Amino acid sequence: MKTRGVLAVLGFLCAAEAAAHGGLVDLSVYDRTEAKRLPVYWHEGRAYIVGKPGNEYQVSVRNRLREDVLTVVSVDGVNVVSGETAQPSQAGYVLGAHRAYDILGWRKSLAETAAFYFTALADSYAARTGRPDNVGVVGVAVFRRKQDPQPLAQPSAAAKQRSAAAAEDSRLGTGHGRREASYVQQVQFERASSAPAETITLYYDSYRNLLARGVIRSPVPIAPLPQPFPGSFSKFVPDPQG
Repeated sequence: MKTRGVLAVLGFLCAAEAAAHGGLVDLSVYDRTEAKRLPVYWHEGRAYIVGKPGNEYQVSVRNRLREDVLTVVSVDGVNVVSGETAQPSQAGYVLGAHRAYDILGWRKSLAETAAFYFTALADSYAARTGRPDNVGVVGVAVFRRKQDPQPLAQPSAAAKQRSAAAAEDSRLGTGHGRREASYVQQVQFERASSAPAETITLYYDSYRNLLARGVIRSPVPIAPLPQPFPGSFSKFVPDPQG
């Protein structure tokens, strides 16, 4: 099944130390404002990151295979390439073997994107286009390329082979920010199957909301260590009071 509008990555390769999860690809989020990759918190089998309102971010995808893969990427339930309500059958990014790509924002053309930034739900691109229900999630549907049938090996050749209760903030969403250069080109990609070979989901919200929901544990105060000489000088031991 050939997909329409598939994009091949030309630039903005991300560093190899993507700190996320996946069998075929790694998915992570990098806070561009504070220049740090956001740590992943696991809670009840789901992965979460903390977003800081106003900060720009990028979605980093790294191919772990020795072959091309198609990655259909969604933010807040919206396809980041086409702006459609996301489905796995839509357009995405093709990554070469062991290649990685930083998706800086909503794609506006083959040469430009509008930056992702964390913002209140009402200001999110999804809500402003009438689709607020799935705000707070990044998803990647991964497809392997369909391989041409291989000729059957001759017998002689075959013989040689071996082989909690705090009040929540407004939910966090992703805004449609400033325009910036980001170059790709259109290519053809025939999928090996109609269903994704892998789907990765990464949820996000504010620190306060994730703390209230128990995703992040409240820091436990550390009691100071006892000091052997905490007091002032005294010549002899005085009587205790009382």
